[in-house]
Amino acid sequence: MIDLQDILARMNPNQKINYDRVMQEMTKAWAKEAVRPKILMHVCCAPCSTYSLEYLTQFADVTIYFANSNIHPKDEYHRRAYVTQKFVSEFNAKTGQSVSFIEADYNPNEYILKVRGLEKEPEGGERCRVCFDYRLDKTALKAVELGFDYFASALTISPHKNSKIINDVGIDVQKVYTTKYLPSDFKKNNGYRRSVEMCDEYDIYRQCYCGCVYAASAQGINLLQIKKEAKAFMATKDGKHDFPQIAFKYEGKEI
Repeated sequence: MIDLQDILARMNPNQKINYDRVMQEMTKAWAKEAVRPKILMHVCCAPCSTYSLEYLTQFADVTIYFANSNIHPKDEYHRRAYVTQKFVSEFNAKTGQSVSFIEADYNPNEYILKVRGLEKEPEGGERCRVCFDYRLDKTALKAVELGFDYFASALTISPHKNSKIINDVGIDVQKVYTTKYLPSDFKKNNGYRRSVEMCDEYDIYRQCYCGCVYAASAQGINLLQIKKEAKAFMATKDGKHDFPQIAFKYEGKEI
């Protein structure tokens, strides 16, 4: 497998890194070597999964990791997880791919402790960096546990997220674990536009705020209404029951 650090070491230290181009170099190398690496890709919702999956599944076997204890309220978390599973199932049926899905435990108190003292930070500030680190660390740990070649993030598809910060965090996390980070900037090459098109094609719910209670409050989001709508949406739904075909299995056991 290709180590991002080797690529970065060959670059001029003063050169601005084009993470999309670096990812393309890596995918070309996989194709040349006739290998399909296993990637565990963190996603926060179905919209960020769209183009990210469409692109990466050309070159690799991808499993989605839904680890987002930052999402508030709980009913909204379950709605986003369910919609992501529905998209993955429909994407597989349409494309012939076999993307799997893993959902981490929902532990909002863990997230709140991580960002304590940063509650009033603006969106895109230090609280977001800590949140990226929190979720990518979980992804890398799970990638090591389950034997994935790379861990990655679909968060870079959002025009509202700083891809440099996300990639910096991923590179730092890689230093701690025996797995490799896959850099990205999925919004490039019309990636974000394609994600919007795919949301229309698959009739995907697109949320109106990133996820955490702090950002929602700053935006003036009516969280009581969000909770009501999400609860009603999930009243008759169960992702594990409705989409068993995408459950990730390791050594014969469902994760």
